[in-house]
Amino acid sequence: MKPTAIAIVGGKKSGKTTIIELLIRELTKRGFKVAAVKHIPELNFTIDKEGKDTWRFAEAGAKTVVSVAEDEIAKIEKVNTKNISVEQILQTCRNNDLVFLEGFRKLIAQEKDVIKIVVANSREEALDASKEFSPILAFTSLFPTQSLNLKAPYVNITKSPHKLVDLIENAARKKAS
Repeated sequence: MKPTAIAIVGGKKSGKTTIIELLIRELTKRGFKVAAVKHIPELNFTIDKEGKDTWRFAEAGAKTVVSVAEDEIAKIEKVNTKNISVEQILQTCRNNDLVFLEGFRKLIAQEKDVIKIVVANSREEALDASKEFSPILAFTSLFPTQSLNLKAPYVNITKSPHKLVDLIENAARKKAS
């Protein structure tokens, strides 16, 4: 079964990572297997460290390098991701129920199979997001959006995190059926 993709979208320093952390904690307590994928736009970024054996294997030409430690397995694939699709990203997380996507703004904007949660810290951000993203499951942040009459509900994540978790759980169950 394909995992449910949930994108957390918003501006820099809006609280996206904090919200994803909170949602992962709550959803794993409810029994969901959760993955998180972070888009890193910096050029020439690598998680690998220069000079380490894994880095040396890739430098020698290995397209896939796997490191196995006591408590984790890390897989590094050397591929061009310029034209990566949501489907390809989800394939790497196929053994999970839910996949949180942070970043990938252009890739997921109108992707119907990706549920969006918008972190909007101003009226303008909320209105812009309502035009840019679809479908939107909810808005969250310290800026309440109820007065804007947007189609998606506002959830105050600091006061009622369970409401957002309930929305995600219901959406995931609906997609699975």
